[in-house]
Amino acid sequence: MSDLRFEILGPLRILGEGQEIALGSTQQRTVLAVLLLHANRPLSRQELIDAVWGEAAPAYALNLAQKHISTLRRLLEPGRSPHAPSRLLTWTDHGYLLNLPPGSLDLWEFEQAVRQAKTAADPDDAAALLAGAAGLWRGPLCDGLITPLLDAERYRLEELRLDAAEERVRIDLSRGRHHELVPELRALVTAHPLRERLHAQLMLALYHSGRQAEALAAFHRARNLLLTELGVEPGPHLRQAQAQILQAPAAPVPTGFPAPAQLPYGLPHFAGREAELERLDALCRGGNAVLITAIGGMAGVGKTSLAVHWAHRVRRRFPDGQLYVNLRGFDPSEPAMEPAEAIRGFLDAFGVPSRQLPISLPAQTALYRSLVADRRLLIILDNAADAEQVRPLLPGSPGCLVLVTSRDQLSGLIAAEGAQPLPLDLLSPEDAWRLLAQRLGEQRVAAEAAAVEEIIALCGRLPLALAIVAARAATRPHFPMSRLARELRGSGDVLDALHSADRSTDIRSVFSWSLLRLPAAAQRMFRLIGLHPGTEFSLHSAAALAAGTVRETRARLTELADAQLVMEGQTGRFRCHDLLRAYALDLTMKHEAKAERRAAVQRVLGHYLQTAFAAERLINPFRDPPDMPPPDPCVIPVPLASADEAMTWFAAEHAALLAAVDNASVHRFDGLCWRLAWAISTYLDRQAHWHDLAGTGGTALAAAGRIDDLTGRAQSHRGIARAHARQNRHDEARHHLHSALALFDELGDQIGQAYAHRNIAAMLDAQNRDHEALKHAARALELYRASGHKAGLADALNAVGWFECRVGEHRRGLDHCREALALHEELHDLGGQAQTWDSLGYAHHHLGDIATALTCYERAISQFRALGDRYNEAVAYSRMGDAHQAGGDDHGARAAWRRSLAIFAEIGHSEAGRLQARLVTPGIRGPQSRSRSG
Repeated sequence: MSDLRFEILGPLRILGEGQEIALGSTQQRTVLAVLLLHANRPLSRQELIDAVWGEAAPAYALNLAQKHISTLRRLLEPGRSPHAPSRLLTWTDHGYLLNLPPGSLDLWEFEQAVRQAKTAADPDDAAALLAGAAGLWRGPLCDGLITPLLDAERYRLEELRLDAAEERVRIDLSRGRHHELVPELRALVTAHPLRERLHAQLMLALYHSGRQAEALAAFHRARNLLLTELGVEPGPHLRQAQAQILQAPAAPVPTGFPAPAQLPYGLPHFAGREAELERLDALCRGGNAVLITAIGGMAGVGKTSLAVHWAHRVRRRFPDGQLYVNLRGFDPSEPAMEPAEAIRGFLDAFGVPSRQLPISLPAQTALYRSLVADRRLLIILDNAADAEQVRPLLPGSPGCLVLVTSRDQLSGLIAAEGAQPLPLDLLSPEDAWRLLAQRLGEQRVAAEAAAVEEIIALCGRLPLALAIVAARAATRPHFPMSRLARELRGSGDVLDALHSADRSTDIRSVFSWSLLRLPAAAQRMFRLIGLHPGTEFSLHSAAALAAGTVRETRARLTELADAQLVMEGQTGRFRCHDLLRAYALDLTMKHEAKAERRAAVQRVLGHYLQTAFAAERLINPFRDPPDMPPPDPCVIPVPLASADEAMTWFAAEHAALLAAVDNASVHRFDGLCWRLAWAISTYLDRQAHWHDLAGTGGTALAAAGRIDDLTGRAQSHRGIARAHARQNRHDEARHHLHSALALFDELGDQIGQAYAHRNIAAMLDAQNRDHEALKHAARALELYRASGHKAGLADALNAVGWFECRVGEHRRGLDHCREALALHEELHDLGGQAQTWDSLGYAHHHLGDIATALTCYERAISQFRALGDRYNEAVAYSRMGDAHQAGGDDHGARAAWRRSLAIFAEIGHSEAGRLQARLVTPGIRGPQSRSRSG
């Protein structure tokens, strides 16, 4: 027992023989905490229950308390016999009693040290006692345990701790330890912003360290905080400290100094940025506080140009001068400038004689802030590395405006100093045009408008790149702009065309200054981004590139985003400027081995295949998938839980998926290529991206042909045919469908043959060749039935029923469609149900039951919309219009046709023209093709 030490100033723990004793459940630890707060005093059962559970005590609380007491006895006295009385935790007539010897509880030691400090005669002894008491503190009392008793005691002890800290600081201030106390006091006022005495102590520590301006700025921050949070003015502690500082003799400040005018040369041809200039103008009118604007953006976007241009525009508003310093935060040839060097430069600008310069940095900073106090100065801190480099250079009193430019996001400066962020994006196309026109002349630019637009696009609207091209054009006035565009386009590497002997304007050098400051892992991540198939990328696809975890990849991308090498959008996706992507690829080719490049490409393509395959299964679960390769363990697909999530993912990754199919073909991952094209085909078809469907299908067909994969060739022919059929290119569709049918026959794949027959039937449907179509639909039905393919059987029954209606056998068609609907509902196949409701609508319409037909069409339209199937939704609306017209409701017919027309026009389908004519001449026949391809 005497060897146990109990600690409750922080997380509860017991140390015995140098080791911590495991205390079990949270409730059991809470019981012990309550006993420790009543150590050496009896505690009744009811008092214990109230202290542990309060009003939420369960009916069996007494049993729980007794159980926890028994367990604690065993833990605290493990060698005691179960039948022997406990010497540590006992029961008396007045309740439970925890017997602790002196010195075994840290709370007692803390309170004793505070009491002794109050009566100590020697201040040094008092400070030592208080420092020792603070050293016992590991966090809030019994951190992590919650009861009313603990909460109340926790508040009492926190107040006692802060009182002790303030008293110890008072003693240290009286002993002249001002400079050492400043960091500690800044941390204390941040943690306890409403403790006025701490703010006052910080002011005095700053003042006695030679930092009068900072001390007064600390007072104003505290006063603003109290007014904002509590609506009260500062109390006596703060007022006395302010008076002490203001009434003290001022530090000697040189007088009669010149007004500095350090602004660098401004660009004579500055274009655009009207919105940013207006915002800076508004800040300039924003009152008397110290205003800090952090201008951020990627390398070459024109941060310094904007700051200097605006500074020249408004310099007369700052009659006390303008200071400028290049902090060299991203200059690889020289180290970043130390704040002390920048301050000495500012003091030189004020004409402070070297003999009057203080020796220490804190004193120099205080002198600088004293010089700028109560003056209107414009200060540009250009090319800052981070917030820490900037802070010592900020004025401490109102009246100044500070512009900071950096490739770093300076989030610390924005959070702590209230800097106003001004992110700088690429030039708009109009401003990019204006930049070239100002530098080269309006006539020269207008004479070759197409070439100029191409130059702007190839430069990615990046001001630095445009300036390089403009300089080249200006020095070659007889060169046509088309030649410059051809140089950029045909150089093989646009970065080569933008090369400059001056490293400050060479595009590779400028980009490298941002990259080389980052850790090696972030640099590798950036290089691999050059291999990504899309211009935008997700966290998971980037993780696949780097063969890393999602958590590791987010850390790397955050570092790249902070350095403005990638941009994170609102949806959590990332993008990289075209020239930065080219630079990343350039570095990858130089620094990554060929095998690693190929492996990275294979991983990211594998990511897209695995995720697209899973997404396809969600939006079209009854489609028969091809065999898939085993998943790469280094690839983490995006987790998708529903068809809506799958469609959202497809839409976000649309461009990247198309690029991935092409990329897979270029790198000869041919099996992956055609499977990826298969996996995205349903999405492309439903969203009416038929041009993309035909393009990816053609790429997939070539890839499957290179490896003589018959299944891949057959599936690719079907995808191409679907795209052609949707666009009424029936001859091309017929060729590809018969090629697919022949390949499935060669494979002996009855299911594949059935799909092909259904596709042929759909193509013939669009040509009004209904009897031929019925034969192919019936053949598909035979093949599905023979194969026992239930989902295909349901689709084929619907197709047969539809074509029977089309050839006039409406009753037979209705029966087949009803049978199909029952199967689709049994399978929970929403797509099949939508198609069949559409067929039933047609059957009931032509049997004269218009009301039922309209109900069927409404069900079909609702389900097509839920599936995102735009084409079939439009077709169903068109047929609904026909039913309305047949029932004599011309108004309803025209409303449905207009809905159909809007969708066809939106997806760019030729049926829009026919429907437009129909609204003028209602007798024209509407669209007919509507068979699900599978």
